[in-house]
Amino acid sequence: MTIKTQYDTWLPAVRRLAYARMRRPDPAQNGPRRARYPPDMISSRDSLPPVTHRFVDARGLRMHIAEAGTGPLVLLLHGFPESWYSWRHQLTALAEAGFHAVAPDQRGYCRTGPPGGPGQGDKVSDYTILHLTGDVIALMDALGEQQAVVAGHDWGAPVAWHAALLRPDRVRAVIGLSVPYRPRGSSPPIPAMRAAIGEGFYMVYFQQSGVADEELGRDPQATLRRVLYSASGDGPGGAPIILPGGGFLDICPEPPSLPSWLTSEDIDIYAADYAKAGFTGPLNWYRNLDRNWELTAAWHHAPVTVPALYVAGERDLVVNFPGARQMLPHLRDFAPRLREPILLAGCGHWTQQERPEEVSSAMIGFLRELS
Repeated sequence: MTIKTQYDTWLPAVRRLAYARMRRPDPAQNGPRRARYPPDMISSRDSLPPVTHRFVDARGLRMHIAEAGTGPLVLLLHGFPESWYSWRHQLTALAEAGFHAVAPDQRGYCRTGPPGGPGQGDKVSDYTILHLTGDVIALMDALGEQQAVVAGHDWGAPVAWHAALLRPDRVRAVIGLSVPYRPRGSSPPIPAMRAAIGEGFYMVYFQQSGVADEELGRDPQATLRRVLYSASGDGPGGAPIILPGGGFLDICPEPPSLPSWLTSEDIDIYAADYAKAGFTGPLNWYRNLDRNWELTAAWHHAPVTVPALYVAGERDLVVNFPGARQMLPHLRDFAPRLREPILLAGCGHWTQQERPEEVSSAMIGFLRELS
C-alpha cells in the first residue's frame, strides 16, 4: 500500500461528514462506578503504590511530574484537554508491575505552564513538535535515564510517535492510544483541512488567536465536563464541526449524568489546574500543525522502527473518521514492528480513563514482552 496520511486519505471523505452527524447507539453500562481519589490522596491508599509529585528541570522547562514505582522507565504523555491525571490508573498499575511510571504535565499545560515560567506569556512558535519531543528527551535526562518506553494519548500520541521516530536510540518502544502513527503528508495540514471541511473544523477553529482560549477558559469546570463526556463512548458522537457563529462548546453538550468512569471529583481536579494555567499553551500545539509539517521535511514518509503498540476505542472519533478503519490493517506499513492493534468495544476517545484495566493490562503485557 502506498503510504498515505490522514490528510491525504481521510479528508475527501470527511467533507461529507460536515453535512451529516455520525450518531452512535447508546452504550451499555460499564459496570459499577469505580472509586476515585484526588491527586494528593493517591499515595494514602495502602493497597496501591504511592504516587508522588515534584518538579524537574527539563532543560530549562520547569516540568511537573507525577511518578510511582521503580524499575524500567515508562513515560506517560497526556492529550488535550488533559493533564498528568489522565494516567492516574496506569501510574499505580505500572508501578505494581515493576516499572517506574512518570506522567508529566506537558509544555504549556497545568502545573508545568509555559516556557519561561508562569506570567511569561506564550509564544506560539515555542510549541512545535521538535520542542515537544525535545521535552521528552530532556525529561529522561532529568530522571537520569538513557532510555524509556514512551506512551501517549491523543496529542501525547504524536509526541510519543515522533520521539520514537526522531530518537530511536533513546526510545525503547512506543505505545499510542487513540491516535496511530501517520507519516508526514504531501501538503500542509491546515489548508488541506480548510479546503476539505471548512472553517468549522475544530482544528481550524483553534487557529484563531485568543478565541478558543477565552471560550474554554470562561468556565473550566463546564468545559472539562462537556468535552470529556462528549468525546467519550457514552457521549452523542458526531463530527467536530462548528457552525458559523458558534463555538467549540456548542458541539459538546452537557451530560445528562456523568458516565461511570468519570466523577465530579475528577473534573474538579482537572478544572483547578486549568483555572490557574488557562488553555492558551495547549491550544498553541494546534497552532503549530503547519509549522510542524515544514520542520519535519527530512522525515517525509519515514517509518517508526521501534516496537510499537496501538490501542483505541471502537467509538473513538479518530477511528470512525471515514477511511480510518480501512487504514488500520496497513499501520505496519508505517510502523513495521507494531503489534496487532487493539480496539476496545464501547470505548470512546478517553481510552485509558474509560477502560483503565484493559489498557493497563495491554500496556503491561507489551512491556513485559520487551524484556
